[in-house]
Amino acid sequence: MFTSAQRQILTHKPLITAQLTQSMNLLTLNAAELRQTVQRALADNPALELTKSPRCPACHCATLRPGLCPLCARHENASVIVFTAPSSQFSDTRRVRSGDPYAEPVEAESAETTSLAVYLLRQIAPELARADRPIAAHLLAGLDDDGLLHPTAPAEIAAYFHVALAQVEAVRRQIQQVQPVGCASLAAREALQTQLDSLEREIPAAARACLGQFELFSRQKFSELAALTGLTEDSLREAERFIAANLTPYPARAFWPGNPQPETGYRTPDVIIRPLDERPEAPLVVEIAQPFNGILRIKPQLRQQNNTQDSEPWRDALEQASLLVKALHQRASALEMMMTRIAALQREFILRGDAYLQPLTRAQLAEDLCLHESTISRAVASKTVQLPGGKIVPLARFFERNRNIRAALRRLVSAENRPLNDDELARCLQRMGFAVARRTVAKYRELEHIPPARQRLAQERAA
Repeated sequence: MFTSAQRQILTHKPLITAQLTQSMNLLTLNAAELRQTVQRALADNPALELTKSPRCPACHCATLRPGLCPLCARHENASVIVFTAPSSQFSDTRRVRSGDPYAEPVEAESAETTSLAVYLLRQIAPELARADRPIAAHLLAGLDDDGLLHPTAPAEIAAYFHVALAQVEAVRRQIQQVQPVGCASLAAREALQTQLDSLEREIPAAARACLGQFELFSRQKFSELAALTGLTEDSLREAERFIAANLTPYPARAFWPGNPQPETGYRTPDVIIRPLDERPEAPLVVEIAQPFNGILRIKPQLRQQNNTQDSEPWRDALEQASLLVKALHQRASALEMMMTRIAALQREFILRGDAYLQPLTRAQLAEDLCLHESTISRAVASKTVQLPGGKIVPLARFFERNRNIRAALRRLVSAENRPLNDDELARCLQRMGFAVARRTVAKYRELEHIPPARQRLAQERAA
């Protein structure tokens, strides 16, 4: 007879409370989504009510707490003033009262993202014959996420349109030559070869030899490759480094990261940042939108009945109302903490533009504020900020690592005496302290809608 031994094992598991879940869900919402959530709660929960906000005795603006608002109660040495403002008085009252020079009409920054197929078609369209346009459209529609075509695609398109295969191939070669170079290639090797041929610089002979024996090169069989080509292994490894730095087998992936989706224009910001006045050392005023007018609270008569027999029918409603009110306070506190730190770190970027953006990650900000990184990610998600002058940008803009490099690239191109190719631009950026490769410069140039050197030269000559 056998008996089974029972053992107790203690494990530590995170306790996810209902309040924490509610707080995390609200933190992810932007101002418009939060307004809808509160409106639904008011309609569904009879224990909730919206009361009038208290007013600052000095400026008479609505506040979330009795007494002076943070703007009127500011300390003289404060560099950042952060507070939550009801949406009805979101910035407008304070702008009129203070005579803010930045009180100009708000124009939303509509971020338009174009698909790779449309972007390529725009480049080749002026040179396409009318009969070739549907062929180009079919070729571009067949591109995969890497910018490559299936090997059978040209023959199938030729059969579909009842044209010679040579006509389809001619259109395909036009697509391959525009930026990003190598799209519409039938394989990675062809994409690399196309990019190699388009380089505006001296190309090592070993690089062409490597692409000529692509199977051995892709498996890094350098000893066999050396025996076939008569080149040394050192020169072949140097060619490998040259190819890695200047070419990519997946042109769309390197030059067009991700899967672009259309974005809508930003109209209403979640946060407004502006200087308090015209002084260079003036504190930054950061207003966080509370997208409903008044204070959300539990009805006093129901709160007094809590923990009594009369409150039993209302127990669930009271619990849900209490969770929502506490979660809203936690959301406001987390956003105020985060925006205080961001405004202090990125003051120069806020006032002077992209070139002054400081490197900042969500993990670094979370460590500074003693919060979890996921909390910062939720707080940043889907929210927008209005900068001085009225421009509205995503809150995630403060965490972009390449914004200052792209600004430096724009300055270089605008000041060039002659069109600089990507290699020359990369060297200029490296002298400015930005460690970027030629391929990275090409990617940033495309993101900034800057044509390659040969196209800029043609535009200058045409002008």
